Amino acid sequence: MVNLLTIIYDPVTILNILRGGKMATFEKVNDLYMRKERLLRGGGEKRIAKQHEAGKKTARERLNLLFDEGSFVEVDAFVETRGIDFDMQNKKIPGDGVITGYGTVDGRLVFASSQDFTVMGGSLGEMHAKKITKVMDMAMKMGAPFISINDSGGARIEEGIDALGGFGDIFFRNTLASGVIPQISVIMGPCAGGAVYSPAITDFVFMVDKTSHMFITGPQVIKAVTGEEVSFDALGGAAAHNTISGVAHFDCPTEEDCFSQIKKLLSFLPDNNLSDPEEILSNDDINRLDADLNAIIPDDPNKPYDMMEIISRTVDNGDFFEIHKGFAKNIIVGFARIGGKTVGIVANQPKVAAGVLDVDASDKAARFIRFCDAFNIPLITFTDVPGYLPGVAQEHSGIIRHGAKLLYAFSEATVPKINVIVRKAYGGAYIAMNSKHLGADMVMAWPTAEIAVMGPDGAANIIFKKEIAESSDPIEFRKQKIQEYRDKFSNPYIAAARGYVDDVIEPATTRQRIASALDMLASKRETRPSKKHGNIPL
Repeated sequence: MVNLLTIIYDPVTILNILRGGKMATFEKVNDLYMRKERLLRGGGEKRIAKQHEAGKKTARERLNLLFDEGSFVEVDAFVETRGIDFDMQNKKIPGDGVITGYGTVDGRLVFASSQDFTVMGGSLGEMHAKKITKVMDMAMKMGAPFISINDSGGARIEEGIDALGGFGDIFFRNTLASGVIPQISVIMGPCAGGAVYSPAITDFVFMVDKTSHMFITGPQVIKAVTGEEVSFDALGGAAAHNTISGVAHFDCPTEEDCFSQIKKLLSFLPDNNLSDPEEILSNDDINRLDADLNAIIPDDPNKPYDMMEIISRTVDNGDFFEIHKGFAKNIIVGFARIGGKTVGIVANQPKVAAGVLDVDASDKAARFIRFCDAFNIPLITFTDVPGYLPGVAQEHSGIIRHGAKLLYAFSEATVPKINVIVRKAYGGAYIAMNSKHLGADMVMAWPTAEIAVMGPDGAANIIFKKEIAESSDPIEFRKQKIQEYRDKFSNPYIAAARGYVDDVIEPATTRQRIASALDMLASKRETRPSKKHGNIPL
């Protein structure tokens, strides 16, 4: 393709054009160059400087951070608003406040939109939305990930219902694309009102500390309606949404780090639901044994340990990419590779609330499981769970409903499902954590596994309640009965005898055994009854 800049600035070419009587064509080409130059300036130098002073990059700078150098191709650069109210027809709105297009990220096709806060505060109008939905449609057709970079003051008030309709069009496409292509939302500034629902529908939400904010109603409205006073950060900042609400999955210190994290996430994902994640071979021996795993579980069953150590010792080169790191820390989810192939990992974290399941942990795990199932990513579970968190607050928060989401997600998933029970697996929580009863393909247990209806202490109190009360030494008698229950039931062998555990393995062989199971399950085909969709207890 001929470079327009070369045509414009090459004196010989210009002379030839002039001599050939092609002045009109030259002027048109030069006009094109000047129009594009104006678009590149966005909202102008003053607004760009203000953006930088706020610690934020411009829409184009962000696209340059995301895409491979020189690969981004802009689509709909010349689109303008059709609004005529409030003197809109006389306002110059470069690109209508958003840049859209496609390019490559580490050589892979990706579509993106990037709102330009320097142009009318990145506000969303009719044509602004149409630009976004056009590239979303293109991403769907091409089967490529879509990344939305949000930095907007919200709906463009001057365009009224047309702006609101634009939001609806985007939400509809988000829903159609869900489970078909990976969708990533990047919050790089304000994201308020109806605008927050598009990120909420997408698969992963990134935020940047101090500069990203998401909320339905801002601090001023909240103060006016409820009398509560709250800052922007406390209400809808990155920390709040990554630790309390669970709306966001990543809290990044800088925009540069944010895009680096996005690229790493993409490396674990397939392009679409009909493809598989790229296999990245490593030098980590698939048959590697780790003797340290044999001693990682404390002798005291109530003593905590770090599940992250088991995960890192099992996956390729210890590389585990955690998702939702700051939210519901009693459960761990994230991506890794075993034998170069992407796997999704769900694991209880004994060092946080003993690894119990609660409302937030159930939601966090269920959402991750469903993503992996939609995109052909095998699931590996490391189980050490004493049960569901008891208490009035949990019951009234709907632990029954939320806990059912986890049961539903594992039961619904048809990707290869492997479960390694490392210690406790009690009661209903044993069932919920990818048990054989919910369709797990391979369940392995360490010798340290305790698979039972409940813990020995509680079981002894119930079974031997009368005997303990009538004993001459209730404390000592209770200790004996606890140990008796533990010896008889708190082990993996009864479950193995029933076929609920496929094998009891030496911890050191965990990586080897998981890899073998993944190879065996590579050709798995499993269908579910034909239906429009299930009714997950949302």
